[in-house]
Amino acid sequence: MNVGLTPALLPGSATRKTHICTSWADVSRHPRSGSVHTRQSFIACALESESRSSPGKILLECAKGRPVPRPPVWLMRQAGRYMADFRKFSDKYPFRMRSETTEIAVELSLQPWRAFETDGVIMFSDILTPLPAIGIDFDIVKGKGPTFPSPLRSQQDVDLVLEPHNFDPVGKLPFVRETLSALRSEIGEKSTLLGFVGCPWTLAAYAVEGCSRKDLRETKRIMFSEPQILHSLLGKITEMVASYAIYQIESGAEVIQLFDSWAHHLSPSQYRRFSLPYAKRAVEIIKGAHPNTPIIFFANGGSGKLEMIQQSINDLDVMGIDWSIDLRSARDSLGCELGLQGNIDPSVLFGSDSFIISAVQENCREARPGNHILNLGHGVMQGTPERSVGLFCDAARSVVYADQ
Repeated sequence: MNVGLTPALLPGSATRKTHICTSWADVSRHPRSGSVHTRQSFIACALESESRSSPGKILLECAKGRPVPRPPVWLMRQAGRYMADFRKFSDKYPFRMRSETTEIAVELSLQPWRAFETDGVIMFSDILTPLPAIGIDFDIVKGKGPTFPSPLRSQQDVDLVLEPHNFDPVGKLPFVRETLSALRSEIGEKSTLLGFVGCPWTLAAYAVEGCSRKDLRETKRIMFSEPQILHSLLGKITEMVASYAIYQIESGAEVIQLFDSWAHHLSPSQYRRFSLPYAKRAVEIIKGAHPNTPIIFFANGGSGKLEMIQQSINDLDVMGIDWSIDLRSARDSLGCELGLQGNIDPSVLFGSDSFIISAVQENCREARPGNHILNLGHGVMQGTPERSVGLFCDAARSVVYADQ
């Protein structure tokens, strides 16, 4: 397999030629542990890669299907409570204040980039953020999650949701533009700026349930007894999602990720009826406005739906994968043209240094060189050691594609 780690360039080495090593033993210690030799291993790889591709926009290049010397790396929920610096804000300010105050949102977005040099900076926000702009209010309560004071459970409730043409992100969500603009200015050419939106199905289910209920009891009751109510709500949310993504792109986002966080609640036939058509429509609108902006699609628990998603949504650039399927199988199913993102189990970051490094190596081998963005198969878990996140990112930067 033409994927490996650049070995250390020892002081006084006569050459700087990159080649593939067969073992990760020479980087088994974390570079932040103070080992000069190990740090040289990682620096050496970065120096070798620099002459082959611009390191700053490697994620954007990869998402566009262009050759890159190594897999770009970022992590879903990379700005989170596992970071001590993040907790200084989360312990003091409620979620919506953090995500809707430009200065705080910018700082939280940048913390993991500064700490781990991720190839992607994702705006600190939430998939629910645009809902109040169409009349669906919510709050996020610490220790409880999202709560909606007025769940939507009748046609009368849905009729009160603003029509798509009345959605005004510029007037209602100015902090999003301010945050993205500030982030784009801050990172410049040194990283790729990601925006994100929730898929219509996931947002509609939240609005109907009124909370993070695990069984989606109310949503499925309506789905099976009065499906027209759900379809009416999904139609309104779809147009809003697309407009919101376009607003993010025009505010500075270079890549957009769609999160279908509650895809795992639907059977394949239910997914075909209540999620796919609306996600497909949202992507079509986004691509119609910005055809050159890459779109990543992540369906949580969606390993059994990957081919269905690919066949239905033709304009996707990258498919996010959770860890319930190995990347080799995903690649065999989806082909080589569609990029892959993922898909390491977040719990791996609680493992030993050598285990984390081996997981990165195996993941990159399974994905095969080229259009693969290294990520977790879900968000970073609370309590994850910051040191392990750093090792994960450093290990990714030490992978070199020999045939590039």
